[in-house]
Amino acid sequence: MGKLWILITQLHSLAGPVATLLYPLYASVVAIESTSKLDDEQWLAYWIIYSFLTLMEMVLQPLLEWMPIWYDVKLLLVAWLVLPQFKGAAFLYERFVRQNIRKHITDKKSPNGGIAKNKFFDFITAKKVSLMNLFI
Repeated sequence: MGKLWILITQLHSLAGPVATLLYPLYASVVAIESTSKLDDEQWLAYWIIYSFLTLMEMVLQPLLEWMPIWYDVKLLLVAWLVLPQFKGAAFLYERFVRQNIRKHITDKKSPNGGIAKNKFFDFITAKKVSLMNLFI
């Protein structure tokens, strides 16, 4: 029974990296090389959702340490995101992420008739310009 338990434990610890990184990496490369755009969207959505999940996990780490089943819940969630039968990543992206992103990224008309840049773009370019001035 001891060797079987060790095998189960090792398989469980390998399931996370395989499900969260190796398979999505392989599927992303296959998607880029294919002519279909649908699989590209699925895997881009996966990496966006997975990045957000990882960031939230880092922020909530002290709380998650008290949840002994967090790793199992995360594994099930990632399986739902990854498996092509469910297309969970595309679903979450379409349902929640896209509408919020479009609010902040779309250009809006400025009062003077021109097109105003979005705040994020202004923030990034302002930093880039100031950093470039430091080196010149």
